[in-house]
Amino acid sequence: MNAQTRRVAAAVVLTAAVAACAACGGPDPAVGASPPTAPVPAASPESVPEPVPVPVPVSTPELERALFVAVRADDADAVRAALAGGAALEARGDGGRTPLVAAAKSNSVNAARVLVAEGADVNAKDDLEDSAFLYAGAEGLDEILALTLAHGADVSDTNRFGGTALIPAAEHGHVETVRTLIRAGVPVDHVNEPGWTALLEAVVYGDGSARYQDVVGQLLAAGADRSIADADGRTALQHAQRRGQEDVAALLREGR
Repeated sequence: MNAQTRRVAAAVVLTAAVAACAACGGPDPAVGASPPTAPVPAASPESVPEPVPVPVPVSTPELERALFVAVRADDADAVRAALAGGAALEARGDGGRTPLVAAAKSNSVNAARVLVAEGADVNAKDDLEDSAFLYAGAEGLDEILALTLAHGADVSDTNRFGGTALIPAAEHGHVETVRTLIRAGVPVDHVNEPGWTALLEAVVYGDGSARYQDVVGQLLAAGADRSIADADGRTALQHAQRRGQEDVAALLREGR
């Protein structure tokens, strides 16, 4: 066999070997592939560590007492510590008060800020039907009132007398509080169970001084109906005249 014939025969043999190797799925000997890597065994269930449960703090009477003490002292750090320790945010203390209602009733502004930031219910009521919002509005606690309004206070909510926060605010002559409540959308003509509106109470329980004139002026500017009479049929103007509140009476006569 000459050299040319040997070269052709070798090529035929090599081609046949390559084809056979490809058919059986093995590596191409002409490419020089690396030997196969051994498969990595899957982790068995026993080898996967279970997550360690994180203990959830549990409220106790002692923690809740500490929370209410911190609220009354207006100690923001102590309020945070009590809550972090597990004290319930909506715990009930004396008179059915929540910590936030207690903060309102002691005008603990710093404590109220912490409680509201933690998600305290600004509409939760105590046994007297006072919420933080209603009490702050009635008593002219403007900082706490602003906190409750910024966190979902129900401006149409009513107290144990069936009145909105605006009615006692007007009764007490809280000028800035009345302004805030009107701006927030509290209904100006709501009538409470004794039959009073905010305008009527500003006259009946007011003294006609400058701050009550301011309150009456604000209510009228907000559209208060001066024709609404009380349970005895007397209007705000008639009450003002009977009480000698001439400046208030003049405001009530304007624009009639």
